[in-house]
Amino acid sequence: IEKKQEILNYTMSLSPEDKVAYSVQQEITRLTNDNLDLKELVEKLEKNEKKLKKQLRIYMKKVQELEALQASRAKPELSRQVTVQRKEKDFEGMLEYSKDDEALLVKSLITDIRPSVVSATVPCLPAYILFMCIRHADYINDDQKVESLLTSTINAIKKVLKKNNDDFEMTSFWLANTSRLLHCLKQYSGDEAFMTQNSSKQNEHCLKNFDLAEYRQVLSDLSIQIYQQLIKVAEGIIQPMIVSAMLESESIPSLAAVKPTGYRNRSASMDTDGSGPCSYTLDALIRQLGQFHSIMGEHGLDPEIVGQVVRQLFHCINAFTLNNLLLRKDVCSWSTGMQLRYNTSQMEEWLRANNLYQSKAAATLEPIIQAAQLLQVKKKTSQDAEAICSLCTALTAQQIVKILNLYTPLNEFEERVTVSFIRDIQSRLQERNDPQQLLVDTKHIFPVLFPYTPSALSLDSLHIPASLGLDFISRV
Repeated sequence: IEKKQEILNYTMSLSPEDKVAYSVQQEITRLTNDNLDLKELVEKLEKNEKKLKKQLRIYMKKVQELEALQASRAKPELSRQVTVQRKEKDFEGMLEYSKDDEALLVKSLITDIRPSVVSATVPCLPAYILFMCIRHADYINDDQKVESLLTSTINAIKKVLKKNNDDFEMTSFWLANTSRLLHCLKQYSGDEAFMTQNSSKQNEHCLKNFDLAEYRQVLSDLSIQIYQQLIKVAEGIIQPMIVSAMLESESIPSLAAVKPTGYRNRSASMDTDGSGPCSYTLDALIRQLGQFHSIMGEHGLDPEIVGQVVRQLFHCINAFTLNNLLLRKDVCSWSTGMQLRYNTSQMEEWLRANNLYQSKAAATLEPIIQAAQLLQVKKKTSQDAEAICSLCTALTAQQIVKILNLYTPLNEFEERVTVSFIRDIQSRLQERNDPQQLLVDTKHIFPVLFPYTPSALSLDSLHIPASLGLDFISRV
């Protein structure tokens, strides 16, 4: 208290400027002391973390040794069961495992599996195997085994996705398998609404004792979460490519030399070694989209979901392209309009080539297509103004006016857009009642739908490769 009183008396005698300086100095001293205390605490925590990690490694090694020992003990017993009980019987599309092996089953099929391990097999094989295990638990009327396996499966998938939250391939793989497991629970539920496309053999394989409708809802919610993660990962990969590929790269060679008056080539002042902002071409962007499409196809993701992913990515491309166009005078020119229209036509062609045109992805490009046309059309007479208003239905009035204001002539022979022409456009667009937001929402996500897609595959025809290490389960 005495010390604070001394400080108070001292500060009272100071001028306002000195008071501020003194207060700042006191705060710096306090923060420095706090910082030293925190550094000391961090050092202690780091030492403790190293110690705990070392202990964890030791315990994990012991657990693995114990699991291996249990598996080796179980193998001969399970082999005898298969030989004795099922030697003369047909495979009924069920898989039996000991309750003690549930953790090993989840580890082999979910935690440790990589998409490449099952790349040459039936798409979504882990989902089918898990369902065949659920079928046997249902067959023997063991509700605890069904509940335990489904709960462990859902939790393990969540952990794998959290660990691989920036991996497109893993996210796509588990979206395909989660949605397929959901489809299996519907297809073999015994509900007539889901059995219309089943074969007689598939109807024989329906669940006998349990209604798993609540778990279907949980898997549906999980599928939506995985889909959102897949979109986030994919957008993170293509986002740095969009502006360069759509607005800056010169995919029409004849336009390479055509620049607006006073335009400074952006690549002249940026990296051009393949790592800079201008290094991405339209071909690179389309190749990346093709890679996404190929991965999803290999994993057996439903075509309807693939279409929704592509539609969302095309919205992202449209949003970032249009937003940059609305903020940069250097790209609002006739040549950019030509370039942009060519680029969007290439994107539409890619959709047609991959049977994705019906996914509504092309419609998301309409704003930048109309922006490209706006940059190319005449902008002088009232007839031109009327044509622009009827043409640019996917652009808001604010966006149209902004592009016209930013429009830069290619040379001295081309006139700038006059103020009177822009006012004419504004007066014609007043009745639209467009939203006042200028930029497109880049975070917008279309609602995702997972239509029911039954499989023609019969469970008794599935082959389980030895590479999965599932010799502790037996065919029933």
